[in-house]
Amino acid sequence: MSAVIEELHHDGHHHGPDKGIMRWVFTTNHKDIGTLYLWFSFLMFLTGGVLALGIRAELFQPGLQIVQPELFNQLTTMHGLIMVFGAVMPAFVGLANWLIPMMIGAPDMALPRMNNYSFWILPFAFGMLLSTFFMDGGAPNYGWTFYAPLSTDYAPPSVTFFIFAVHMMGISSIMGSINVVVTILNMRAPGMTLMKMPLFVWTWFITAYLLIAVMPVLAGVVTMMLMDIHFGTAFFNAGGGGDPVLFQHVFWFFGHPEVYIMILPAFGVVSAIIPTFARKRLFGYDSMVYATASIAFLSFIVWAHHMFTVGIPLAGELYFMYATMLIAVPTGVKVFNWVATMWQGAMTFETPMLFAIAFVILFTIGGLSGLMLAIVPADFQYHDTYFVVAHFHYVLVPGSIFSIMAAVYYWIPKWTGNMYDETLGKTHFWLSFIGVNVTFFPQHFIGLAGMPRRIPDYALQFADWNMVSSCGAFLFGFSQLLFLFIVIKCIRGGKKATDQVWEGAHGLEWTIPSPAPYHTFTTPPTSMKEAHG
Repeated sequence: MSAVIEELHHDGHHHGPDKGIMRWVFTTNHKDIGTLYLWFSFLMFLTGGVLALGIRAELFQPGLQIVQPELFNQLTTMHGLIMVFGAVMPAFVGLANWLIPMMIGAPDMALPRMNNYSFWILPFAFGMLLSTFFMDGGAPNYGWTFYAPLSTDYAPPSVTFFIFAVHMMGISSIMGSINVVVTILNMRAPGMTLMKMPLFVWTWFITAYLLIAVMPVLAGVVTMMLMDIHFGTAFFNAGGGGDPVLFQHVFWFFGHPEVYIMILPAFGVVSAIIPTFARKRLFGYDSMVYATASIAFLSFIVWAHHMFTVGIPLAGELYFMYATMLIAVPTGVKVFNWVATMWQGAMTFETPMLFAIAFVILFTIGGLSGLMLAIVPADFQYHDTYFVVAHFHYVLVPGSIFSIMAAVYYWIPKWTGNMYDETLGKTHFWLSFIGVNVTFFPQHFIGLAGMPRRIPDYALQFADWNMVSSCGAFLFGFSQLLFLFIVIKCIRGGKKATDQVWEGAHGLEWTIPSPAPYHTFTTPPTSMKEAHG
């Protein structure tokens, strides 16, 4: 019997990856697919970042400096689309692929072939989207929210390729989400009840349901656009009896849950990292689960707070104002629980913890400015100014992006078997932290002073803060090249990581060797080893 097991152990087809490029094309291994997602999202992050630096270079001084207004609009639109759909969402899907099976004691994702397919749709979708820069009339130029009739009656011909690319991204997201739900429901280790799952698994479980619910809505709205452009319908054209505001209702019914799709997995990451470096169990595990579910539910019933200025009835404005403010309650529960976890903990400040603490502080600033935007009469003044730009970048950059970076630093020793360079990691953190704040905090001031968003030129009184903001953007942008260097250096070698890696870490993924073997948990683990939280 032992000889048979030994023979199987040496069978490369079952116990190790294929060699060469075909390994990555045909792989059904959750770790390989997670790696593909993470590298793809980083490539898109750099691409979207280059577009953002083009925007900030133009806004460095008043007047038209570098790009024409038409190209400026294309940069603004493509930056938003690439960062949301190409950088943040695939990065979290990559983390889900890598971590969920290891955290719940599963051998792989439940639907491995679909997993492969859901990734490989993405490079073609974004290749098509980026190719619009080289088409007649240029890339999409109507803002990342692609409001009709701007995106239907006045759009460049490339809008059709944009619509097809959005459909492909949506198909990828829905397949990935179904995979996550089926894996979590069916493949947990014996004894791991739902309320014993790590919070990262919980947040992704809820996020997957959000994606399944709202991606078809996005598909519907871009299909309506397609019909208006090519088939003579008038869903959004007032001249044909349609309603442009209908577009905003349908888009934001997708768009607001989408915001939480990009932040809920971040909550899961931070809820894993803070207890580890505070050397304490997460405070209020149950309330964190209920708060996450509450946020997800409320995200469906607040969409029109993006639309206070379109002329919705007073009763509607009051309802959406109060419903939006209600989201502050479960979000506040989370923030207080993270702070309570750190309170009187034996804290150390390794790079993942620095990013996690920065997340808590800066995400809270973004949340507070969101409460300001929820107040209807005040929002009439803030709407479509740089205050809104500052608000959502404080939520998405120190929120989503910082949590992804924290996750990479936290789990990369488990992925590669090597420790990253701590000094370089802390340097990257401080450059990013300073860069983000220098970029986006001044935008609150120019927004409150009345500078509209999405304009390539501006009045002289906004010049000083715009110059500061642009300097911060270049600092933040170029510091991400250091992040790339740190990751590659870690992959190539370094101090060997132990199996547990971090002294205070708990959970099933820390019970397997570092680097994680190509196949893990081929038999389900029975010892939970404090996988709770």
